[in-house]
Amino acid sequence: MHSLQSNPDTRADDWPSELYLILKTADVRQMSYVPDAGHSQLIRLFSADRDVTTNVLTTEEEGVAIAAGAWLGGQRSVLLMQSSGVGNCINMLSLSAIGRFPLLMLVTMRGEWAEFNPWQVPMSRATQPSLEAIGLKVMRAETAEDLVETVESAAALAYDSDQQIAVLIGQRLIGKKKW
Repeated sequence: MHSLQSNPDTRADDWPSELYLILKTADVRQMSYVPDAGHSQLIRLFSADRDVTTNVLTTEEEGVAIAAGAWLGGQRSVLLMQSSGVGNCINMLSLSAIGRFPLLMLVTMRGEWAEFNPWQVPMSRATQPSLEAIGLKVMRAETAEDLVETVESAAALAYDSDQQIAVLIGQRLIGKKKW
């Protein structure tokens, strides 16, 4: 993987474009997601890329199986989800942990900064401990600059060392939900 330098002149809201370039450089060929406003720009970038297969999921655990299948078929994938989706796929994560398949998950956090929905708070508190309990390495980013560097590091660790990595994207970086 070629190292990409974060552009300090990039606006804080353009981090999805930088993540897209990092993941393309890491040869990600499949992207799975449950629709999420926090990932919307990254989803649009991957969906417009004819060299990437995008998979809209009905539930997050399908994405874990797709990631394993992609790896067995010789491709790299990334799974995008919201923190509330971690609870939906915790049992399926044993597939990648026990099978030692590389797994890279980008998880937008809810239930934190400026959250309006109290239903998001319990899973927010449980996201990192749940992922660590099942054996995933968890990395967290709160700023766009940290996120770009963290995802580049996480991709190398996942794909080059067959590790299972979840990058938590702090809610403050995503911004306050507006309804």
